[in-house]
Amino acid sequence: MAELEQAPPARRGIWGRLALGAVLALALLAAWRFGVFEYLNFETLRAQRQTLTAFVAANQILAFAAFIVIYVVITTLALPGAFWITILGGYLFGLIGGAVATTIGATLGATALFVIARYLLADTLRARAGPFLKKLEAGFEQNAISYLLTLRLVPVVPFFIANVAPAFLGARLSSFVWTTAVGIIPGVIAYTWIGAGLGAAFDAGEAPDIAAFARELAPAFIALAALAIAPAIYSRFKRPKAAS
Repeated sequence: MAELEQAPPARRGIWGRLALGAVLALALLAAWRFGVFEYLNFETLRAQRQTLTAFVAANQILAFAAFIVIYVVITTLALPGAFWITILGGYLFGLIGGAVATTIGATLGATALFVIARYLLADTLRARAGPFLKKLEAGFEQNAISYLLTLRLVPVVPFFIANVAPAFLGARLSSFVWTTAVGIIPGVIAYTWIGAGLGAAFDAGEAPDIAAFARELAPAFIALAALAIAPAIYSRFKRPKAAS
């Protein structure tokens, strides 16, 4: 009887994972089917400039809320395009408004994905990884805040990985939320800044050189990441004093 009583939770876990996979697959299929990603470029923003700015001017609260919801959905479903949506935030709401909206949307979406990964996938990964994952968890727990901030500040770490990996390593939800909100701010401001300057660039018949902009910002992000990881490195190599 005990085995029969334990079966339903296991089945629910399996069905939950299958449902999550189906939702992600359908979302990606729908996005590709309707050509959503084809519109994520500077030419679309240039062509739709008057329509977008007029809508935001007439529906500021609705536009702000809709932007946050869209960002949450994109982040939760790990859909490509968050980079362009961040730029769009600056384009529509300016540097401050765009940065606030993106930070809220990205944090909420990242938190939702973290929770999904923890409660639907983490147990399966732990069962398969065995002692190796437990060793990683032990190291992570000692300097969780430093590692979480570093994941956000290192430019080469994909946002999806930074959202999912902490769930597998046993990060606390509260720590994940605040380090996400704080850690993404430099990147959000950088790319929102690009969007905020698009109007002037379009008027001049130009488009911003994102590659050059990223190269200029890379040293700053690397310095921030090094600062965030410093406590973990220090504790890693610190040797306890010998007992007298």
